[in-house]
Amino acid sequence: MSYNSKNYMEQGGEKWIIGGTLEVLPGASVTGLPAAENQANSTTTDVAGLVTDFNALLTKLKAAGLMAADE
Repeated sequence: MSYNSKNYMEQGGEKWIIGGTLEVLPGASVTGLPAAENQANSTTTDVAGLVTDFNALLTKLKAAGLMAADE
């Protein structure tokens, strides 16, 4: 009888393969992930200003690699 795991470390230990679910429990931490630059709270009072603030947020997410860049 054999067992094939969906989650395993490749030979040599350089890479983990997650084919199942990765659950991060409360109190745990994950390091090495990209973080987007801070986006200040919007204080705008009109739609044009909101569009500007929202586009700034999108730009920061894309620059951090958290969102695919425009084609």
